[in-house]
Amino acid sequence: MKTFLRLTLALVAAASPVFAAATPAILAWKAGVASIDITPEGPVWMAGYGARKKPSEGVAQKLNAKALALEDAAGNRLVAVTLDLISVPRAIREGVESQVRERHGLRPESLLLNASHTHSGPSPYAWGVPDPAYVGKAEAYGRELEEKIVRVIGEALKQSAPAGLHYTRARAGFAMNRRLRVGTEIRNSPNPDGPVDHDVPVLRVNGADGKLKAILFGYACHNTVTGFYKINGDYAGYAQAYLEEARPGVVALFMMGAGGDQNPYPRYLSLEQAAQHGRTLANAVEAALSVVEQRPLHGPLRSALGYAELDYADIGRADLERRAQSKNVAEKTRAEELLKQLQQGPLPRSYPCPVQVVQFGADLTLVAIGGETTVDYSLRLKRELAGERPAIWVAGYSNDVFGYLGSRRVIVEGGYEGYSANLGRHPGPWTTSTEDRIISLVHELSRSINH
Repeated sequence: MKTFLRLTLALVAAASPVFAAATPAILAWKAGVASIDITPEGPVWMAGYGARKKPSEGVAQKLNAKALALEDAAGNRLVAVTLDLISVPRAIREGVESQVRERHGLRPESLLLNASHTHSGPSPYAWGVPDPAYVGKAEAYGRELEEKIVRVIGEALKQSAPAGLHYTRARAGFAMNRRLRVGTEIRNSPNPDGPVDHDVPVLRVNGADGKLKAILFGYACHNTVTGFYKINGDYAGYAQAYLEEARPGVVALFMMGAGGDQNPYPRYLSLEQAAQHGRTLANAVEAALSVVEQRPLHGPLRSALGYAELDYADIGRADLERRAQSKNVAEKTRAEELLKQLQQGPLPRSYPCPVQVVQFGADLTLVAIGGETTVDYSLRLKRELAGERPAIWVAGYSNDVFGYLGSRRVIVEGGYEGYSANLGRHPGPWTTSTEDRIISLVHELSRSINH
């Protein structure tokens, strides 16, 4: 596989055109970027597929946490951290938030954590680890991860220097909706008629010398090309590797979009296929960088963070007793726990979903939503916010990946993302008011930082 990757990179480098420089901009920003290795040591239990029966067997590609620190002329800051991991656990977000506020004065609304959702990385928490021998190792990895995130944030802030920011975008076509209706059933299968978001948003960071310093880019698609027992970053990991190896010294950061109901196709569950999709995404980033008239970003930098209380649908004892007989181990175990909890008092009725809005002057709005956000959120927000800002970037999997966040359509249809996937972690599915609560909070936060 390493030979394949090196050969592909060599061919790309040989064939690559000379890319257009971004439109010159006043260096009204400061930017710093840093990366840290978060590859686990030795065999660990991997996250993402409940059918795994054994721990990892080696490393095909290293995993990283990367931080991009931005500051406008007035001193307003944002630090975006991207993780080659399945999720951002709520406890880790809270721990990092507390530490960086104490050490660096970074406010909660100025911190954004995003997970690529690779299904070939370690579990950063004990939940979902079926083998007791690896529970302690998962917990230890989570503690170490928190420390490393804090460290890489500090390094990015330390490296801050005058910079220019530009926004551009392109498209990549390998994502496809995976919710296919067959009769009355929603199956996990390619649906070429389902909604998709093929945008590849790109934030370009140039240093004071005009040279490229960092690339933050996104895509809305599950990182589920690989699914065996080798640690790797899936297509997003390969896309970052291609971009960095073609540009020594440049840091490429991948930000996961609203890809909760999107899969990469074709999907042969191989490293070669992951590398091919990574090459496709990297090509899209290259295309975006080749645009002559890229949009310079101006200040002020404004950000807001809120939590939408998402209600669970009505949960009765009979429903829990039925779920306690499920063949799905996670659903069965969770139902048994809830039945015991029900004897002590009422069950939780809601869960707080983090919603973050970041605005770069009048040029770009970045919306980051928690959970495995399905694509309808991105498509709707781009329609509704289009009149307020010329560029809208929607990221899911941010700040707390607590399970699937279905849109109203997905919840009404049911199936995996709309119903069954969350039953192993939550008391029940979300109500159909979920989407409107998220969207309403986005608008409320956007208004709050514009007045």
